Amino acid sequence: MIDGIGAAAGGIKAQTQRMDALANDIANVNTTGYKPVRESTGAPDFQQGALAETGNPLDLAIEGDGFFQVTRSGGQLGLVRSGAFSVDASGYVVTTGGERLYPPIAIPTGSGADALAVDPTGRVTINGQQIGQVQIVSVPAPDGLIENPDGTLGATPASGAPVPAAGSQVRQGALEASGTDLASAMVGEIATRTAFTASVGSLHAYDEMLGALIEMASREDEQQ
Repeated sequence: MIDGIGAAAGGIKAQTQRMDALANDIANVNTTGYKPVRESTGAPDFQQGALAETGNPLDLAIEGDGFFQVTRSGGQLGLVRSGAFSVDASGYVVTTGGERLYPPIAIPTGSGADALAVDPTGRVTINGQQIGQVQIVSVPAPDGLIENPDGTLGATPASGAPVPAAGSQVRQGALEASGTDLASAMVGEIATRTAFTASVGSLHAYDEMLGALIEMASREDEQQ
C-alpha cells in the first residue's frame, strides 16, 4: 500500500510538471523562435520551425541548426534562436531584451537599417561595405543547455562549448515561428489533467484505506 501511495504521489508530481510545461508552450504560441519542451526528455525541441517573411531588414532567421550569440547584461554570452533584432540608442543591433548581438554589429552614423544587407553566410554590409558578420553557432549536445533568467540559453559542460554551425544559413527579412502546435498542446493539456485527476483519486483512495487499517489496528489494541 505504501508503494501505491508513493506511485500516486509521483504521478501527481509528474503531471503537475507536465501541465506547467504545456501551459508555458501555449503561452508562447506566438513567441518568435520559441521551442516547446519534449515530453520524452523534458528538454526543448530545437527542430527548426516554419519561417515567415517579414521584409524587415533587422529580422533574421536561421535556416538549419544553431543559435545567434548575444552579450548578456553581466558580460556573459547567451544563445538565442529568435532573430527579431532592432537597433539601440548607440547604434548596435540588439535583441528585444536589449542584448547586443555578438560579435557586435553597429550601424554607422547617418546610415539607416533599410540599407542593411545580410547574405546567407551572415556577411553584413551597408551600401556594399562590410560592417560585420552574423555568426551562427551550435553545441555538441543541445539538451545540455540551460535557460538563463533573461530567457537566453547558456552552455554547460553537459552541452559543450559553442562552435561554428555547419551547413546553417541566415535568411534576412524573415522570422522563425514558435514551435508550439496549439492543437497538440491543448490535447496534451486535457490528457494531462485527466491523468492528474486519476492520480489524485488514487492517492485519496489509498489514504482512506490506510486510515481504515490504522483505525482497525487501534480498535484491536483497545480490545486486548
